[in-house]
This record gives sequence, structure tokens and C-alpha cells, in this order.
Amino acid sequence: MAIKLSDELIKLETKAWEEIQAGALTVDTAQAVQAAISEHAKATGEDRFKVEAALKKKVRHPED
Repeated sequence: MAIKLSDELIKLETKAWEEIQAGALTVDTAQAVQAAISEHAKATGEDRFKVEAALKKKVRHPED
């Protein structure tokens, strides 16, 4: 079963990925992404690490 990702999670990870690519990732952005992932995992009962992996795959490799 695929992990459902919220638009907010995708938006936060997209911002983080853009900052990473620019060499300008901020602590605030990284913390916001991690907190959102944890909250989403808890709310959905999904494994936190699986949520993070699915999110990164969706944002960083959308063609997969």
C-alpha cells in the first residue's frame, strides 16, 4: 500500500530540496520538514522512516 503524502509535506520537502540544491538549506527549513514528517507518521500510523523515504522519492525523483 502506497503512503499518502499531504500537499503540505510535499511543499515543505520541495522547499528543502530547492535549498539543498542551492547550498542554502536552513536549520528552520530542515526542522520544519522533520517535524511535519513525524506528525504525519503519527497521525497516519505509518512508519516515520517510510514516510520520509516516500516523500523524498516523490520530490526528488518524480519520474519513478
